[in-house]
Amino acid sequence: MEPAEQPRPPLPPFTSETATQKVRLAEDAWNSRDPQRVSLAYTPDSSWRNRAEFLTGREAIQEFLTRKWARELDYRLIKELWACQGNRIAVRFAYEWHDDSGHWYRSYGNENWEFDDRGLMQRRIASINDLPIAESDRKYRWPLGRRPDDHPGLSDLGL
Repeated sequence: MEPAEQPRPPLPPFTSETATQKVRLAEDAWNSRDPQRVSLAYTPDSSWRNRAEFLTGREAIQEFLTRKWARELDYRLIKELWACQGNRIAVRFAYEWHDDSGHWYRSYGNENWEFDDRGLMQRRIASINDLPIAESDRKYRWPLGRRPDDHPGLSDLGL
């Protein structure tokens, strides 16, 4: 079995505790800004809707993320569990980034995730809105990479 096909715990059916763990693992991977690493959490034929873009498969996911992080600079993300049942998890998130002109944004969104029995995401549906912010209004100021454990989450920040 290929390493990418190995089970990726926690596995469904999810409890609030295991879904929260899954959400943090996803947040950590996305904050790595490594398209290859992130894509391994998805099935080889994973289906995505991201805003108005539709993707299928890991290669398309990697290409999408490579484009995304070339445009969304100094990307920092926080995800939070909204709800879970069986093999599905609903997440809300917000991330901060700037474009190549130095204009800052906070992007807010919701995701619906569906997992296979191995804990790989087989479907991701994301709705996202971008809000221009002043650099002084940024709330995510940790060094690039994983959000520190003691950094407030979305609810703590009033987001």
